Amino acid sequence: MTSPQTTTGPGRLLTPFNLVAGIIVVFGMIITILRFTGGLASVTNLSDDNPWGLWIGFDLLVGVALAAGGYVTSAAVYIFGLKRFHAAVRPAILTGFLGYALVVLALHYDVGRPWRLPYPFVVSAGTTSLLFEVAACVALYLTVLFIEFSPAALEWLGLKRARHLVTRLTLVLTILGVVLSTLHQSSLGALFLIVPAKLHPLWYTPYLPIYFFITSTIAGLSMVICESALSHRYFHGKMDAAHLSGNRDLTLGFGKAASWVLLGYFVIKVIGIAADNQWHYLGTGFGAWYLVELLGFVALPAFMYAVGVREKNITIIRWTAAWTVLGIVVNRFNVCLVAFNWHLPAEQRYFPHWMEIGISVFIVTLGILVFRFIVTRMPILHAHPDYDAH
Repeated sequence: MTSPQTTTGPGRLLTPFNLVAGIIVVFGMIITILRFTGGLASVTNLSDDNPWGLWIGFDLLVGVALAAGGYVTSAAVYIFGLKRFHAAVRPAILTGFLGYALVVLALHYDVGRPWRLPYPFVVSAGTTSLLFEVAACVALYLTVLFIEFSPAALEWLGLKRARHLVTRLTLVLTILGVVLSTLHQSSLGALFLIVPAKLHPLWYTPYLPIYFFITSTIAGLSMVICESALSHRYFHGKMDAAHLSGNRDLTLGFGKAASWVLLGYFVIKVIGIAADNQWHYLGTGFGAWYLVELLGFVALPAFMYAVGVREKNITIIRWTAAWTVLGIVVNRFNVCLVAFNWHLPAEQRYFPHWMEIGISVFIVTLGILVFRFIVTRMPILHAHPDYDAH
């Protein structure tokens, strides 16, 4: 008689998701080889006029923003005392850690000589550069996220003493994470302050650092809602009672917070237009697209979040969270790609090469695969029976 493992094992491996993910990984590895053997020109449409493309706009700017759920959730629980959201901390920290790790991986593709990435730290520190500040904060925060994530791995490995030592640093790590996130999230916006002649006036504003930080908070809140919804659906069997029962409260609480932050962001965006006296640009083609972003991806989700919370409709909140995440992607693309070099003729404007898109899809797929590997093995969505819940 054939054993159950023999009959069910291949079936578990040959799922549609695994097949699609496997194809993406194979093509991603092929493009990676082409990138590092043929240089940037072989796989990108980057140029001197457009040195920052999809890999910066999506893999870095979007990736860092969507990874903000780690500092948002840990701050809510450990600094603001919202202990009822404690079950969401580990999934949010894991998502944040993987997000930042993949950002660093993506930078290796975008930088012409990636082996020189450590140079600012070990050879010549460019302390007057915003890029150095961003790099230093991202490197430090990635380290903080690794330490914050490590208790789950240490529990899995059975290293009780090391796990106990790390958990005693929770509050310090949370505060450090919030400080570092505040610095580099806003500094990513400040990078574009040096190109006033290249960025369209509707998107260029002295308030860009503030906008980037606020939108990272919005992205963090929305990503936690999306991640919890997807985990609840696809990893339901890995969740304990605390995670199952707390999902609804988390969605309502974070949805309410996201609604208020979006409303505040909408108000200061309008104030920013008034302060810079840019009203006349709203009648142009770029102005119409700006209004789509402002009304469709800021005002609308603020309203829908409020409706969902008032009606206690979890479905509305989850769909609004997904729409808001898309809005963050649109905002970062607008700043880095659409509104950048807006004055150039169409033939000189940047559009990503299909291999650039392929690498971005490859990196996202790696993140999903690693996330699935970890949550199906480590105590992320459930508490380990040999440890307390801290």
